[in-house]
Amino acid sequence: MPTTQNSRRQWMSVLAQAPAGQLIELAQPFLALDRFTSVRAPEIGLAQVRARMGGTGNRFNLGDVTITRCVVQSANGHYGYAYIRGRNKPHALCAAQLDALLQSDNHREAIYQQVIKPLRQTLAQQQQQRATEAAATRVNFFTLVRGED
Repeated sequence: MPTTQNSRRQWMSVLAQAPAGQLIELAQPFLALDRFTSVRAPEIGLAQVRARMGGTGNRFNLGDVTITRCVVQSANGHYGYAYIRGRNKPHALCAAQLDALLQSDNHREAIYQQVIKPLRQTLAQQQQQRATEAAATRVNFFTLVRGED
């Protein structure tokens, strides 16, 4: 599997949104195979989120969100980056290390099959569960015609 910008974007999205406990558990066997140098240790900060009215209208400041970021370098020179919503430093470190490993040809396929795919399935199940819960609260409005015309 060649590394393309689109495939990297997809695995970084999965790593950022994955449940931290499951990500760390699945990643441990692979993280023990390599050494990493911390370029930027996990640190917590704020980012301002901007939105557009109706998705295409004028921009406005929606609010601030807490972000944890981290940058590492693997032993074979690949840089791994992670930006995680929230304050979970182990999650950001693990995601950055996996990003660095996924850029290398050595373990990419195994990591993709044993870490990214299960996490993607978990995220899809969570999204389906939220959609099902939202659908249960759906209200159908209708108008009764009285027939007095």
